[in-house]
Amino acid sequence: MKTLITLLTALVLSTSAMADKPFKVLGDNKVYYSAFNSSFIDPKIASENNIVRGADRGLINIAVVPNDKESGGITALVKGTVTNIIQQSQKLDFFEVREGDVVYYLASFKFDHEDSLTFKIEVKADPNKPSETLTFRKTFYEDGK
Repeated sequence: MKTLITLLTALVLSTSAMADKPFKVLGDNKVYYSAFNSSFIDPKIASENNIVRGADRGLINIAVVPNDKESGGITALVKGTVTNIIQQSQKLDFFEVREGDVVYYLASFKFDHEDSLTFKIEVKADPNKPSETLTFRKTFYEDGK
């Protein structure tokens, strides 16, 4: 697990990388997000962490960072769905990853070649406040096509 965390932390949650990553301000937090083909994850690391790789598999990464910080992450309740253009929907089953002060959430999903997917992610960082919603769209391409 530590190898996966180190890899994803380096790619997504380092201070310099975060400045270049898309995020949305939701209340008191910045919610950083990325979605990519699971084939970007090394096969050994994927196997060690029960991540299914495949030409038609993707991975979404969510990190919730307080507005007054540049990196790290906080614990939050993260759930969501991914929907294609013909309204077929998949539930995203997020799991939490921790390394020191870094906290982020990963979920896998399936897609078809040239699939334009809409992600709707609900984030509840404060149990005393309502959930906030992040929505974004991305087109995915199967490896090798």
